[in-house]
Amino acid sequence: MKYDIPAIISGYAQGYFLMAIDDEDQLDWYSSKERALIPLDDRFRYPKSLNRVLNSNRFTIAINRDFPAVVEGCSNRETTWITPELKEIYYEMYQTGWAYSFETWQGNDLAGGILGIVIGGAFIGESMFYRIPEASKVAMVKLVERLRKRNFVLFDAQMDNPHLERFGSYIIPNSDYQKLLQKALQRRCYLD
Repeated sequence: MKYDIPAIISGYAQGYFLMAIDDEDQLDWYSSKERALIPLDDRFRYPKSLNRVLNSNRFTIAINRDFPAVVEGCSNRETTWITPELKEIYYEMYQTGWAYSFETWQGNDLAGGILGIVIGGAFIGESMFYRIPEASKVAMVKLVERLRKRNFVLFDAQMDNPHLERFGSYIIPNSDYQKLLQKALQRRCYLD
């Protein structure tokens, strides 16, 4: 099935995101009064215990090496909002250059990753997963490093949780988010 990817990108560029609620197959657009961001400045932090893993070079980083496997990894949970239709949309967005998987590998094994959408200078994180402990944390640190080097304006995590708070995530009101998003849309940033 072909989707109207420009219309979908336009929705994200206005601050909305696609999601299915309560295992329903019906996708809808959602917004929030508050948004969770991962800082791209000195507020970003990570557990000190992760330094040992980062310094060991146990994981290698890749972008879009196995995009479908990352989507599957992100959706493979007891409760997921990533429906079969949304998987198809992500794959079509990937094929048209909007969706990315930022991956950690251990040898030839996909260890974890982050699924996101890049629009201008905004990285909109859709989901993350791991198969090997610490893999998604390493992906987070390496992705933030990449976004900084590429002059991205924001890393939108959409909703906060205790895991993201360990990295310095913070909440901003939608009005502030809209201003940052508009600034990000003025840039041409590339993940790869």
